[in-house]
Amino acid sequence: MNVEKKTGENPAVVADDGVPRDLKGNAFDLPVDTEHKAKKIKLLSFARPHMRAFHLSWMSFFVSFLSTFAAAPMIPVIRNNLDLTKEQLGDAGIAAVTGTIFCRIAMGFVCDTLGPRYGHSSLLLGTVPAVFGMALADGSISFLLCRFFIGFSLATFVATQFWSSVMFNGKIVGTANATTAGWGNLGGGVTQFLMPVIYTGLLAYGPPFQAWRMAYFVPGSCQMLLGMVILFFAQDLPDGQYKECIKAGEMAKPNPWRIFKQGVSNYRMWCMVLTYGQCFGVELTMNNIISPYLFDQFDLNIEIAGALGSLFGLMNLFARSLGGLASDLTAAKYGMRGRLWTLWVVQTLEGGLCIVLGRLYTTLPGTLVCMIMFSLTVQMAEGASYGVVPYISKRALGICSGFIGAGGNAGSTIAQAIFFKGAYSTQDGITYMGVMIVCVTLLVIPIYFPMWGGMFCGPKEGVTEVDYYLADFTEEEKEAGVASSVLKFAKEAASERAEQDRPSEDDDKITTVPL
Repeated sequence: MNVEKKTGENPAVVADDGVPRDLKGNAFDLPVDTEHKAKKIKLLSFARPHMRAFHLSWMSFFVSFLSTFAAAPMIPVIRNNLDLTKEQLGDAGIAAVTGTIFCRIAMGFVCDTLGPRYGHSSLLLGTVPAVFGMALADGSISFLLCRFFIGFSLATFVATQFWSSVMFNGKIVGTANATTAGWGNLGGGVTQFLMPVIYTGLLAYGPPFQAWRMAYFVPGSCQMLLGMVILFFAQDLPDGQYKECIKAGEMAKPNPWRIFKQGVSNYRMWCMVLTYGQCFGVELTMNNIISPYLFDQFDLNIEIAGALGSLFGLMNLFARSLGGLASDLTAAKYGMRGRLWTLWVVQTLEGGLCIVLGRLYTTLPGTLVCMIMFSLTVQMAEGASYGVVPYISKRALGICSGFIGAGGNAGSTIAQAIFFKGAYSTQDGITYMGVMIVCVTLLVIPIYFPMWGGMFCGPKEGVTEVDYYLADFTEEEKEAGVASSVLKFAKEAASERAEQDRPSEDDDKITTVPL
């Protein structure tokens, strides 16, 4: 086995005046901790590196949603043009979220070994041909294949969460992760009304069966432009690009096999893989079915059905952030145990509302009110989930993010295959999906961190954050200095202890700067 090596020390981390700086000697725009992670979120800033990564990551995820679900609100036109059956539409919907399952796992490798910048740009630029190719679809097979390959772009989620986790301090990482992912998920709502509007505008230049095809050039062009911006104008880590940090000795050269092994051997990751399928997976499922459901169930036109369906995804403007904020606030007093309780309560409530939504199929106002409440809890649960994820493993953060993100897509694939391919009516499928959510969410209960505890059990006496995170390294790697950067993370992670058990600190209060 090749041992990762650490090379030298970085002279530019702290200048003579005591101001923290990156590898090129640039002072940070935001206050930072010992890892140079930002301790504030300054939403109106686009400064490099923290806030630029923040904004570019959610924009990348946003356009991937725009492309992946562009077909959903135009299904009434597309199915007539391509003569698609309900089963074929169901298969295409499943393909759109299935293609990214393995891609998300692979993206964990990319983030751990090459950096989130390459992760975002490779996915955006690599799936552009499939987006443009939708204009040439001439049947069920070509339609399914295009949706399958476009869906790869949803793996930008992994790079988004990884980027936020390495850029922002643990006390606000839940809020940072939730906001970048939530604003990205917003694309799933925007596309529900934006694509019908684009389609309607293009009717002036061609018949319906041409207009929907031309509409795909809008998300495709957005992907291409943003992919280039991220590749050339963004930064992997607070101190610089991966290559620069390795050369300066600020990080060790990654050992992919060791990282993968440590990630998949952590049972906490697998619990989160399954539970995340019941929040993000549910959102993906609803993005595929909600507009066609409203169109068919309540006899609405395509524009109205798309606009009302968009309300589900538009809740991402703030709902996922609320979940991350709730996780951070409960952690401020109760530590990791507060984060776990927040996740379980919100996601269980989500399941209950899903059951109610399925029983309100006779009334449009009742359906819409319950849909909005349901959407609120779905996205809050997503935000609360990624308040926990960054602490499962420091060394295998990308692998854990990748597998858990893939679990979201797998959850959608399973839900659509079981409930929405014709075996049940759509309203019954929604009801049964709610029952599944409540049951699978029970897997939050076994998650236990020895230094912090779990939902019902306190911490194991004598175990520290250093013990937990350094257990991922061999003695040879520790002696070679490979684990040195993890020691900083372990120190900061003491914030996940219950309030009364934390060491005293002199750091400034960590806040989020409001709009």
